[in-house]
Amino acid sequence: MAIHPRITGGRRQQLPLPLKRALLAAITVATALSILCILSFTDTLTFTDTLSFLGFRPRDVDKRDGNRRYLYWGSRVDCPGKHCGSCAGLGHQESSLRCALEEALFLDRVLVMPAKMCLNSVHNTKGVLQSSNATSQQRWETGSCAMESLYDIDLISRTVPVILDNPRSWYEIISRSTKLGEDGLVVHVRGVSRAELKQNSNYSGALLINRTASPLAWFMECKDRTKRSSVMLPYTFLPTMATRKLRDAANKMKEILGDYDAIHVRRGDLLKNRKDRFGVERSLHPHLDRDTRPEFIKKRIAKWIRPGRTLFIASNERTPGFFSSLSDKYRLAYSSNFSSILNPIIENNYQLFMVERLIMQGARTFVKTMKEFDKDLALCDDPKKNTKDWQEPVYTDD
Repeated sequence: MAIHPRITGGRRQQLPLPLKRALLAAITVATALSILCILSFTDTLTFTDTLSFLGFRPRDVDKRDGNRRYLYWGSRVDCPGKHCGSCAGLGHQESSLRCALEEALFLDRVLVMPAKMCLNSVHNTKGVLQSSNATSQQRWETGSCAMESLYDIDLISRTVPVILDNPRSWYEIISRSTKLGEDGLVVHVRGVSRAELKQNSNYSGALLINRTASPLAWFMECKDRTKRSSVMLPYTFLPTMATRKLRDAANKMKEILGDYDAIHVRRGDLLKNRKDRFGVERSLHPHLDRDTRPEFIKKRIAKWIRPGRTLFIASNERTPGFFSSLSDKYRLAYSSNFSSILNPIIENNYQLFMVERLIMQGARTFVKTMKEFDKDLALCDDPKKNTKDWQEPVYTDD
């Protein structure tokens, strides 16, 4: 006869680990089944309520909701649109993608997000992570990358539910359409405001709203983006949605940098001059070349960043040693200093810039190239959005 351990004063014998795990799993399953059985007898609780009760996050529940409807803007950012033949840089594509995400959020729909992002060759040089012997014109050999290599889709879906544009997603949508019958219609829209899409039953009842009829860049559909109160997702939304491996890399770099400041110096693609009919050089940003040179940077940032600070520089300037003269005031750091962290994971310049953005966001003081908002600190006072006024470049002090 077994003797109870309390009588003998001995310790209860520990269960072997595999048996303990098996018992724990059995108890968990039994508990879940019991809850499901109880809930199955109630008319007021749905399957999504059951999932919530069992501990699923609200966004996970939304993804399982049988009533969800969809919004589709195209198989590639800005395509259909004016950038089908080529593609814009990451910033422009993010403006368009953010516009589509905002509309999905406003309409309470799932966005069918492009599965790939086009890589503009102008913005895809790899010299920044190369040794000083590498040429500045070397590029990653690819024209696109998987959206999941840039963004954490699950993280985005906590704010705006998204699925990727792939056969599996479309099979699910088509399956739902056949089940819904007449209610499973697809509407093709062009030039229709998001308010009308929500209020007009001809649109709001559709299973899928197809935006691909628009010939414009996606962000042009957001007519009131200049009104800050109408913007549902901030500019910082997508930069903070970087995929986990990029966020982890940025965190490692920030830990090494410690307490630091940062500047973003955009030169290469913006330093485009042209000659007028009299042969005079003209530029859309007449002060940019001057203001982004080290001697002017040093004077500009002196009032914001004190000498001796660690200064992280993110730039598309590919001239070796271009910023070296700043080292007499600051401890300089670049992405190339962290090649052991970045080389194993970076496959294109968009990924690199997403890491650099996270670094810049974590800086004590961050100075941009040009202002985007009134309170921004910037190296150059030229307006960022200037597409018509070509002026003579200025290289002397004003």
